[in-house]
Amino acid sequence: NLVTRSRKVPSANQIAQEIINHCPDVVSVYQNINSARTNVILGKAEKLLAGKEQIADQLNGINFAISPQSFFQVNSLQTEKIYQFAIEAAHLTGQETVIDAYCGIGTISLNLALQAKRVLGVEIVPKAIADAKKNAALNRIKNVEFQVGSAVEWMKKWADQDLKPDIVVFDPPRKGLDSEVLASTLQLAPKRIVYVSCNPATLARDLRFLADHGYAVAKPIQPFDQFPQTNHVESVTVLERTEK
Repeated sequence: NLVTRSRKVPSANQIAQEIINHCPDVVSVYQNINSARTNVILGKAEKLLAGKEQIADQLNGINFAISPQSFFQVNSLQTEKIYQFAIEAAHLTGQETVIDAYCGIGTISLNLALQAKRVLGVEIVPKAIADAKKNAALNRIKNVEFQVGSAVEWMKKWADQDLKPDIVVFDPPRKGLDSEVLASTLQLAPKRIVYVSCNPATLARDLRFLADHGYAVAKPIQPFDQFPQTNHVESVTVLERTEK
């Protein structure tokens, strides 16, 4: 992604083609236009300058097509281990309804769908949901439903619909879970929660809330060195409901 403030960039296509010529690993070059004076890096408008529309990757045997604004973990080998641990921790038998509250392009959802009865995913980025639906079709996985919107919006909607999921999976951004998401989780009352975190501070805050409202950490929190030689760490926490 080459982020520019204006739409017109002299020789943009030529520059992009030279990048691909000199860097064989580069699959595509996009121009992203962001004229806003904020701390948000990417704007809404983008243009393919050279190469393919999407890049492709694979996790645990599932193929993924990835657009420029879709989130995807860069350390694929370690990501596979994180998802394998999370799915094993969910103890799926093929009869469960599972919510994936920050589903992105469906990376966790599609892995879960192979072992669950039904998976519901929600993501606020429309292009990510478009990729998620495409990836479900690409892998011929039919027991998953994706919705565009915030976790706050859809968790409340599902709770108001009296949906009774067996498991809720969280993989939120660094800010952790919104208070509304936590409140809806209590209303949904899943038997198990699998929380994938990239920020130990907000994880600890959210675990305290859940522990005060009928959930307990079921096994030791498992860290994963997703970004070697940095201070960042991913982790997976499993919680089980102690109050009926």
